[in-house]
Amino acid sequence: MSGETGSSRVLVGRIAGVYGLKGWVKILSETDPRAGIFGYSPWLIGPDAVPRRVVESKEHGKGLIARLDDCVDRDQAARLVGQEIAIHRAQLPPPRPDEFYWLDLEGLAVVTTDGIELGRVDHLFSTGVNDVLVVKGERERLLPFAWGDVVKDVDFERGRIEVDWDPEF
Repeated sequence: MSGETGSSRVLVGRIAGVYGLKGWVKILSETDPRAGIFGYSPWLIGPDAVPRRVVESKEHGKGLIARLDDCVDRDQAARLVGQEIAIHRAQLPPPRPDEFYWLDLEGLAVVTTDGIELGRVDHLFSTGVNDVLVVKGERERLLPFAWGDVVKDVDFERGRIEVDWDPEF
C-alpha cells in the first residue's frame, strides 16, 4: 500500500475518470488486491478529506468503477476526477507481528551494517519485481527492499532500518 496523505490518513487510490451518465467514476486502486479498496468506507476524497460512502462498486473489464453517495450524474462525477482517495489509518487491519505497512517505514533512519547513516525513508514504490525504498540523506538513494539480502532488520523501537549497502552507491 502506498503512503500517507496526513497523520491519520492513508492514500489508497485516485479517481481517474467518469464512467457513463449516472455518476459512476473510474478508480485507480493502490490496494492489493486492487478491488480491496471497496472494502473501506468511508473514503476521504481530495485534499479536504471529504468523507464519501461508496453506494455501488464493481470490477469492470480490467478496471474498477464506483458510484459515491450524492453523485448521480456525469457532471457531479466529473468534479471528482483527479481527487485522491484516502481512508482513516484506523480502518486498516493491524499487521501481523512479522508484517508492517509501507507507511510505517516512512521516516525511519536507514543505516548500513557498518553503522553509516544513509538518510531516512521518504517513501516506497513497487517495480513489479520488488519494492524500492527511496532514502533521502545527503543525496537520494533507491534501495531494493530485498529482505535478507539488502534489508537486514527493521527496528521500530530504535526507529531504523539496517541495510547491507555500499554507502558509495
